Amino acid sequence: MIKVSKLSKQYVERTAVNNISFEVESGEIVGFLGPNGAGKTTTIRMLTGYIPPTSGTASIGGHDVFSESIKARQKIGYMPENVPLYDDMRVREYLRFRAELKGLRGQEARQGVNEAVELCGLKQIRRQMISSLSKGYRQRVGLADALVNNPELLILDEPTNGLDPNQIRRFRELIKQLGIRHTILISTHILSEVEMTCNRVIILNEGKIIANGNPNDLSSELRSAHTISIELKTSEEIAKDLISAIPGIKKVNKEHQSGDWTHFNIRTEPDTDVRESIVHLANTQKWPLREIRTQHATLEDAFVEITQSNTSNS
Repeated sequence: MIKVSKLSKQYVERTAVNNISFEVESGEIVGFLGPNGAGKTTTIRMLTGYIPPTSGTASIGGHDVFSESIKARQKIGYMPENVPLYDDMRVREYLRFRAELKGLRGQEARQGVNEAVELCGLKQIRRQMISSLSKGYRQRVGLADALVNNPELLILDEPTNGLDPNQIRRFRELIKQLGIRHTILISTHILSEVEMTCNRVIILNEGKIIANGNPNDLSSELRSAHTISIELKTSEEIAKDLISAIPGIKKVNKEHQSGDWTHFNIRTEPDTDVRESIVHLANTQKWPLREIRTQHATLEDAFVEITQSNTSNS
């Protein structure tokens, strides 16, 4: 569905996207991740035809997004990060207007609007003015706009931005439902959402792709290492130095202080279990120890590890 080859975007003082290549197959839900300024939005704007590249090629459904822009865009439903809506229009009126802009007429337009309204849960507020809608409903209207012409591909840029936890949960279920009928490329900062909804993730950093794979696969290497959570009653600096000296420990971070108790997170080398050594140290130093547990790496751990190591090596 999406094919990108050696795509770059350069500005006068910086390179926003640097020679990236990737593909998204029909039916996939792909998370597009990266720190702020990594090049995600620039890439999306090139894919949707909003800005031209400096070099490279990209196609949507076999149509080049630059030489066959209209045909490529007909296959895309795009929801930008800040959804631009007309506040002086009613929801259904706005969606009908958008359907006609996308080339739908008569019964086809009515059907497209009705299906989008039903799918996005807008039936009860379809006659309301857009200016009266909450942030969650405005996001739903933006998604309905992207869906109104039943495109093969949905490109969603930070779709849950500004939503509360309940709204995010409902939106996540909606994305899963949409994934049955559409290919989806979703840019987001909420990594737990990616783990729950995406078949694959692509991670950008400083304009380059630094990881591309299944969320579980990306964290599998980290899963051989552990994060150990401990809580001790002792001086922070003394404990941190002594724990750091234990063989097999990569990093010790203080998480928080609660009275005399200090909570540490400890990163270990792969295939290394240092819990017995930590307990022995606590007994030797006469530190009361009321918690020690192992946590397996998550996609968030993988994201932090991959992006930070890439930055330090550049």
